[in-house]
Amino acid sequence: MSASVLRRWFAVHKWTSLISTLFLLVICLTGLPLVFQDEIGDWLDDSAPYAQVAADAPRVSLDRVLAVARQHYPGQVATSVFVDDDEPQILVGMAPSWDRYNSDPATGHVLKFDAHTGVILRDDAAPAGRAVGFLPLMLHLHKDLFAGLAGTLFLGLMGLFFVLAIVSGVVLYGPFMKRLRFGAVRTGRAARLRWLDLHNLLGIVLTVWMGVVGLTGAMNELSQPLFAMWQVSTARTLLLPWQGRPVPAVQDLTSLDAAFQAVQETVPDMRVMSAVFPGSRFGSPYHYLVWTKGKTPLTGRLFTPVLVDARTGGVTAAVPMPWYLRALEISRPLHFGDYGGTPMKILWVCLDLGTIGVLVTGLILWFGRRRVAADTRLRTPGFDIDETLPSVREAPAPVAAPT
Repeated sequence: MSASVLRRWFAVHKWTSLISTLFLLVICLTGLPLVFQDEIGDWLDDSAPYAQVAADAPRVSLDRVLAVARQHYPGQVATSVFVDDDEPQILVGMAPSWDRYNSDPATGHVLKFDAHTGVILRDDAAPAGRAVGFLPLMLHLHKDLFAGLAGTLFLGLMGLFFVLAIVSGVVLYGPFMKRLRFGAVRTGRAARLRWLDLHNLLGIVLTVWMGVVGLTGAMNELSQPLFAMWQVSTARTLLLPWQGRPVPAVQDLTSLDAAFQAVQETVPDMRVMSAVFPGSRFGSPYHYLVWTKGKTPLTGRLFTPVLVDARTGGVTAAVPMPWYLRALEISRPLHFGDYGGTPMKILWVCLDLGTIGVLVTGLILWFGRRRVAADTRLRTPGFDIDETLPSVREAPAPVAAPT
């Protein structure tokens, strides 16, 4: 590799690393609790306990659950229903009105029901201004830095910078480490060399995992605009025959149980998981938007939406997801590491900690380099400085570090 090419790769590695490192540290640190978000959520959950029932006990009717929710909040609208396949719970979204909810989804709240008895276990409606919970705080910092779509796209860009830093680091690793055995850490040399060797070792060992998580993370950040693009293109075309019809009133809605049953018969290899009610900007003005997913741990991230006429209960269409949304869905298990149970989650945490080590050692090398440069300037007029600096200055420029 010529010197000019090497310098260009070095510049790519330096600037992509420096621009993204602090934001990547936020993503990695907030990602640690999110790996165990289900377990942490259960630990922090202050709901009433589930009813003790037989394993084969039937589940309560969704229509009955909706009736209870509407009686509990007679002036509000039901926005969605989610049927959990891991826990015996049903979550019903409520909002003051469709206008307020569509302009600000944060005005909505959730009622948690026991899936066997239909009893309300928790009502998360709370006075305005309540502090954000731990997991929502971590999720917002991880996903959008509390900056909405702009924050989402910005972190997606940081993810792409991370991937470029990884690729350039791999390119630089070979030429500058060919005289050392793989994994060597020169413990007997200057501290800067030890940090450099540790940075290079962690970086090259974690290259594949960091590349996969960085790329899939960038893809996940694009989910909001990609889904919006799909809704504008495909969904609007499907809804053209219903344009101009009024949104069905509550009393005109067909049975949700019947709608779920119709969807299950239409896509028998999928599991029906949730429904968005007509009127929501996240769905259709005239249909239940029923979401289904695969039945295995891996395909459980693959979703197929089904439109059900909210007046008649007939299935209008099972909408195939476009290739770019399928790619997004497939990437999610690779990013979250939640498809292999607790052992996979523990592995993901260890790899995440290793990535934090790469970022921290890179910062140490960068600030160390600046310190040496300043000390060199001081030496010129004759200041007395640390005698170990000459050995530090012998170290070659870090090549797999964000410098």
